[in-house]
Amino acid sequence: MTPQTPEVPHIDPAESKQRVDGGAMLLDVRNADEWEAGHVEGATWIPMNEIVDRQGELPTDREIVVICKVGGRSARVAEALVGAGYDAANVAGGAEAWQAAGLPIVTSDGRPGTVA
Repeated sequence: MTPQTPEVPHIDPAESKQRVDGGAMLLDVRNADEWEAGHVEGATWIPMNEIVDRQGELPTDREIVVICKVGGRSARVAEALVGAGYDAANVAGGAEAWQAAGLPIVTSDGRPGTVA
């Protein structure tokens, strides 16, 4: 018998922003070079390969909205988080969709960034 795959919501950038504005944590799981090129202001950055070691930094009392470049890595992380009992959702289309929706991407010093 195959274990059930947890159901992970895949939400568009507009809904993602609404959830973050409403108190959800936005978790960016991209690599350092991607983060430095540009990210969503206010996002928490924990690269995908560090999630297990840094799991204690994740909230258990609010939703976690996970984002990467195009939505693949973030979908896997969101699935793992849901399987571990977290309330998590994936940003469908990732940071590329976020930027395409007209939502800002910034560098660490607040200047306009790019999705790398």
